[in-house]
This record gives sequence, structure tokens and C-alpha cells, in this order.
Amino acid sequence: MPANATSALRKYWKPALATGAGGTSIVIWFEEIILFGLDILAVFAIFLLAAPIYLFNHFVFKAATPTLKDKTK
Repeated sequence: MPANATSALRKYWKPALATGAGGTSIVIWFEEIILFGLDILAVFAIFLLAAPIYLFNHFVFKAATPTLKDKTK
């Protein structure tokens, strides 16, 4: 074994940190960001689903509203 050999922890402390507690906190942080993005997408999905229903309601029941001719009878 060479005399100037360094320990594995000194040599690879960054990958050890990334796969240890530091890596876990980064994964949880990214998971929270992804969940926040999914919440925003859910709000947009509600708008996309509500718009056709609203348009259907407007065009179908617009014919059912009384006109001036119906009011004068």
C-alpha cells in the first residue's frame, strides 16, 4: 500500500454526502416542488374540464330562456 494513500471518506466525501442525508433532503425538496407543480396543474385541469360544461350549459339552455315575444303573451 502506498504511503500517501488517503482514506476513502476523504476522497469521496461529496458522493457520500449526496447519497446520504444530503441526498435525501435534496430528493424531498424536489418532491415538494413536483407536488406544488401538480397542484397548479390540477387547478388548470379544473378550468379545462369546467369550460366545456359551461359552454354546453350556455348554448343548450340559452334557447330555453324566455324572449320578448314570450313575455308579451
